[in-house]
Amino acid sequence: MIQDIGGRRLYNEYTPAAPGPHDRVFTFRDRGEVLLKGEPEEGLAAPPAAAFEGRRLQYLFRIEQDRYYLDLSCYGEQGRADGEGLEALLARGFRWQGIRTIRQMESKEIAFAAQTAVQLGNWYRDNRFCGRCGGRTRHKEDERALVCPVCGNTVYPKVMPAVIVALIDRRENRDEDRILLTKYSGRAYTRYALIAGFTEIGETAEQTVRREVKEEVGLEVADVTYYATQPWGIDSDLLLGYVAELKGDADVTLDERELSTAEWFTREELPIEGDDEISLTRNMMWAFKEGRL
Repeated sequence: MIQDIGGRRLYNEYTPAAPGPHDRVFTFRDRGEVLLKGEPEEGLAAPPAAAFEGRRLQYLFRIEQDRYYLDLSCYGEQGRADGEGLEALLARGFRWQGIRTIRQMESKEIAFAAQTAVQLGNWYRDNRFCGRCGGRTRHKEDERALVCPVCGNTVYPKVMPAVIVALIDRRENRDEDRILLTKYSGRAYTRYALIAGFTEIGETAEQTVRREVKEEVGLEVADVTYYATQPWGIDSDLLLGYVAELKGDADVTLDERELSTAEWFTREELPIEGDDEISLTRNMMWAFKEGRL
């Protein structure tokens, strides 16, 4: 999955230091793009800090000894990521790459780093002013937090939990196990996925699994078993993967506001050939196909 970066480790504790000339910087613009050099299929690199003299850089994290920073200067007074003032980097071969496309590259480290940087960048952008009194926030010196000097309100990065559900039909009257795949309604993403949804206030993750399955496809589940988790920084999510066993009838009642289709597939029928396992959803689908789920 995207967080599996070849044995290297993300150190996400806040240990700021002045950027060195060879440290790397992420800068964004509103189209969901990041400035990088190279090609996704060959390898990508973020610009060096030496190219950002005079711009506001914020320490983010390190992967082993490689430190990454955020270009805060890309956010204008209205909080928009405009990416202006970077003509010299564009002339040197750096170009704008879509955040959602670079994840397909063979080396996942820069994709994972960029995705995590997006999450923090959105947090910095959206909390420049206090939500309680409207005062201008500033960064705390000893931890990753923004504090309002007027009222003392302290804001930490938010993570939104969401479940991914592999709903399996293992009923004794069937010769083969089946998994339920869905497609979203009215979204640009048109590939098959699993049932998913956000955990609501006062709800356990297991309760979310049962509610989302009932709401989206009208089915009941019996056992709910934990599978794995995945950070998904593009949307500030923490994805919680579960396997749910179908209880009762397998006839789908589709919520057409959320989904365009929901279909049962056996292992042999599963339409995922050529897909990678970068996402938790894809990883779980492959696990079912290979009999590991």
